[in-house]
Amino acid sequence: MIVTSAVRHIAAGTAALLFALPVPAATASSGASVGEPTPPARQYVDPARLDRQGTQVQRLPGAPRVPSLSALSWVVADAATGEVLAARNAHRRLPPASTLKALFALTALPHHEPSEQHTVADAELTGIGAGSSLVGVKEGYTYKVSDLWNGVFLSSGNDAVHVLAAMNGGWESMTRQMQDKARALGARDTHVVSPDGYDAPDQVSSAFDLAVFGRAGLQDPEFVRYCSTRYADFPAGTWSYGIANTNRLLTGADGVDRYPGLLGIKNGYTSNAGNTLISAAKRGDRTLVVSVMNPQEGGGLAVYEEARSLLDWGFEAAGRVRPVGSLLPARTKAAARSDARAVAVSGRAAPAAGPAHGSGPAHGSGPVAAPDREDAPSGVSVGLPLALVASACAAAIALWGWRRRAAHRG
Repeated sequence: MIVTSAVRHIAAGTAALLFALPVPAATASSGASVGEPTPPARQYVDPARLDRQGTQVQRLPGAPRVPSLSALSWVVADAATGEVLAARNAHRRLPPASTLKALFALTALPHHEPSEQHTVADAELTGIGAGSSLVGVKEGYTYKVSDLWNGVFLSSGNDAVHVLAAMNGGWESMTRQMQDKARALGARDTHVVSPDGYDAPDQVSSAFDLAVFGRAGLQDPEFVRYCSTRYADFPAGTWSYGIANTNRLLTGADGVDRYPGLLGIKNGYTSNAGNTLISAAKRGDRTLVVSVMNPQEGGGLAVYEEARSLLDWGFEAAGRVRPVGSLLPARTKAAARSDARAVAVSGRAAPAAGPAHGSGPAHGSGPVAAPDREDAPSGVSVGLPLALVASACAAAIALWGWRRRAAHRG
């Protein structure tokens, strides 16, 4: 009777505890309750789609057709979200020419203030490739860092690149730094041999990687200021001369119409790479980044017209296509999926995921990807009441055993 009474009291106490404890939230498998936030719709993106050859696009009803272009590869993406709206041979490895200077700028820009002055040594101008584009840097002249960067972005000056590389550890060190920066950004197709983009054996990039570099550059106001500058004065001792940006979409030179809202970025050409271009443009609250590599038709200015066609298409198609990939590094995409799971479970807004530089609001990004799985709900664990019940049973058995041994001893 004593044992039975003890068990009854323990069970009653356990029940009281169970009623006192808050009811845990329903798990994902139990179905949604009244007032529970609806998880965001899942927007599936095939991670291997951009590895495929040919044009990749997922048009929704009413979306315009992708323009037919002659470039060997190209990408058009939303600069805020990193979503790739369409692409052709995105990961095809090709010589990048001077578009590689975008990666050079991403790597070297943070190391020196624009107003810093530097006197050029003769050794800093050695090794410049024959036929390189030059801005006119001279040994013994003193330049502000901002002057040298104008030489890089406007005149694509390999002489300015050599001097800035010397200021940042030297040519070989700069090559390694750029390679590390590319990997950190998730650009896996790029192999840096010559930081100025001059043709070199095994130096390659891809339309995907160039779009990654362009998007990353747009997060840095200093980068944007240089790449969108049309004209500047370049010092030459006691006087200066004017230089113009060689990006025709930006300046409207050589019969190429300027593109409205263009932010520039970088163009390039070598005999091996053909014409290459990274462009970005803003229209309303949306910014697009486009990369084009080696058009096969239309002459030397075709790269600008093909980029124009992609920008026009991207602005018209935004919100009417499903993304076919993302420019975000893999670890950033994993963080975004984790945030989506947190939103689906808790119903609370999660902080926006983005690159290390920060990307601002995700304009026109469409629905957030829903979780691959749902985690256990927050709050009091279901395991706590079960543990109390188990403890109560164990205590009852122990008490019964103690009473039985006591009875035998008596």
